[in-house]
Amino acid sequence: MKIKDIDFGKYPVFLAPMEDITDPSFRLICKEFGADMVYTEFISSDGLIREGRSSIKKLEICEEERPAGVQLYGHNIDSMLEAVKLAEQVNPELLDINFGCPVKKISNRGAGAGMLKNIPLMLEMTRAIVNSTTLPVTVKTRLGWDEESKNIVEVAEMLQDAGIEAITIHGRTRNQLYKGSADWTLIGVVRNNPAMKIPVIGNGDITGPIVAKEMFDRYNVDGIMVGRAAVGKPWIFRQIRTYLHTGIIPEEPLLEEKVDIALKHFRNSLIWKGEPVGIYEMRRHFSNYFKGLPHFREIRLKLLTSMEINEIIDTLELIRLRYKGFRIESGGEYL
Repeated sequence: MKIKDIDFGKYPVFLAPMEDITDPSFRLICKEFGADMVYTEFISSDGLIREGRSSIKKLEICEEERPAGVQLYGHNIDSMLEAVKLAEQVNPELLDINFGCPVKKISNRGAGAGMLKNIPLMLEMTRAIVNSTTLPVTVKTRLGWDEESKNIVEVAEMLQDAGIEAITIHGRTRNQLYKGSADWTLIGVVRNNPAMKIPVIGNGDITGPIVAKEMFDRYNVDGIMVGRAAVGKPWIFRQIRTYLHTGIIPEEPLLEEKVDIALKHFRNSLIWKGEPVGIYEMRRHFSNYFKGLPHFREIRLKLLTSMEINEIIDTLELIRLRYKGFRIESGGEYL
């Protein structure tokens, strides 16, 4: 699969952009485990052009994580075009437009998935961005606003005509948010539409290697994007890639390796986000890194409430000692 001049080969697996999650500290770990493409957290065009500190910080990209894309969202074309110029300064491999975020405060302003209620503006904005930059422009969106307006087949064609180089489709409507199951049927219809000449990337409920292969095989997508299933489980990229290319699923890491990963992630989170944000944003990851450990409630509570760096590190080391040799997916036996 290629996005303009970027060749990802067969079966590419991308890390989805996620607010308060896909900062450089997490993206680097996912890249180490085999993510073919990573994206910034989604960035508000209004926040960026007003020089909002947090929005500008989100633009930072490490050389080690490339290829990397910047994802922007907004409801105003002029603001988006200004934001594109700022994003170009970090020299990403591509720009992605978010037409899929379902969060109420964003979609109700007409940004993110709110654009699904104003297709003419969506297309006008896309054309304007494509014409304003030499970077490849891609789009991430959903099946439609609600069950009565699943218009992604027609919308995908129109976005292609507007000049995008690839499209990622999440298999839910805006009104579904993240509830229910992702429906990949229309993603497959888009991918197998003879009029579509650009790559189609599927997203939604990719929870592991077997599901990933099924989506490739059943719907013929060019790539897949993993979102929430990677939180606290960055090795999912290694598992998926190995299974897709060899038919073998690597074992879940031993507990000691998970502790090493969590410590590295935590320290880098503090470098990139500082205190207290770096601590707050690690809590969701911590909870998932060690999900499934027996008799873990007290330790988990300490990880999710402590504001002391050394105490958090000591707690992680306690996990290493207490659960040495433990592999969760092995059914709980000590290997």
